[in-house]
Amino acid sequence: MDKASVIVGTALGSTLVLIVFAFVIMPPDTLSRELIVSNGQGIGTVGETTPIYEKRYLSLVEIFEQSESGVVRVNVQREAQIIGTSSLGSGFVFDTFGHIITNSHVVADAEKIVVTFLDGRSYNAQLVGSDLFTDIAVIKVNAEQTQFHPISLGDSSQLKVGEQIAAIGNPFGLSGSMTSGIVSQLGRLLPAQDSGFSIPDVIQTDAAINPGNSGGPLLNMKGEVIGINTAIQSASGEFTGVGFAIPSRTLMKIAPTLIQDKEYHHPWLGISGRDIDPDLANILNLTDAKGFLIVTVIEDSPASKAGLHGSIETKEIDGANYPIGGDIILSVDGKEVRQIDDILIHLQREKSVGDEIVLEILREGRTTNFVLLLEERPNSN
Repeated sequence: MDKASVIVGTALGSTLVLIVFAFVIMPPDTLSRELIVSNGQGIGTVGETTPIYEKRYLSLVEIFEQSESGVVRVNVQREAQIIGTSSLGSGFVFDTFGHIITNSHVVADAEKIVVTFLDGRSYNAQLVGSDLFTDIAVIKVNAEQTQFHPISLGDSSQLKVGEQIAAIGNPFGLSGSMTSGIVSQLGRLLPAQDSGFSIPDVIQTDAAINPGNSGGPLLNMKGEVIGINTAIQSASGEFTGVGFAIPSRTLMKIAPTLIQDKEYHHPWLGISGRDIDPDLANILNLTDAKGFLIVTVIEDSPASKAGLHGSIETKEIDGANYPIGGDIILSVDGKEVRQIDDILIHLQREKSVGDEIVLEILREGRTTNFVLLLEERPNSN
């Protein structure tokens, strides 16, 4: 399967570059050795006048001074590590009840988690809940309420490419460091670490995100969290100008459920396939190169139960094999599907287990609507 191939609810094909998730590193005294890379608007009053108080744009200095007390260092001790050493990531205060947001990969397999605040005080933390499929985890610290300075959440769906942003974290063990840049692109699809699925709707940024930054906040110029720094795209494991953050819109959907239920159940379709490119569109006699061709339907999945069809044969053109005969998804709940990203983003943003979803399918030259009842995504392929 070529680079256009993808899997919905199953494994994603390999990429040509390394996606580095484990933004965890050894303490500063080991830096001479090889690094281990890991990683209220609109308030008004009723009356003759209605003044609107809107958050103003801040300088980078103001953003840092306003946010630094809400960013923490997360040290993790794992059983396999040498006694006396630990891995390092970042996190930020979510509420005044002691909940801290970080990455799932930062605290994965942790034997012990220690959170350090701006004033240097450290506390043992407990894992509340973790979601491998979005790389989000919630941990909790029992400390005096005065220690907790939550950072306000912004709406990542309002971001625009070119917008200035800032990241705060602990790169290379250097606590409370800030970098800045812009939103490079939105709606990226990122392979999730060790889950076999992909994280949709991811923010791409050129703000420097280095080992130790994972779990830290990505902030807009109002000082609001609009993402969780989670990965870099690199061939060496070092920052090269392409970083990724899980959007706050995803966080606002996942984190409260993790706090209440310890886990989050994701919906899935149970299909694999590929985007329609110009060559495939020509083979299939399609007017436009858009849509998603179903190649495989997973047995007993929602797609299988709804009667969707995968490809039944391949056709060779110029030495390349192209799947043909499968259903083509043209829209989802009335929204046009140009590529797989549109389907996954819609599932992430709008759907939950038990919901119905309507797929417009092109089959043998005719379009038909299929209604699927979404089930829980399996833990493995």
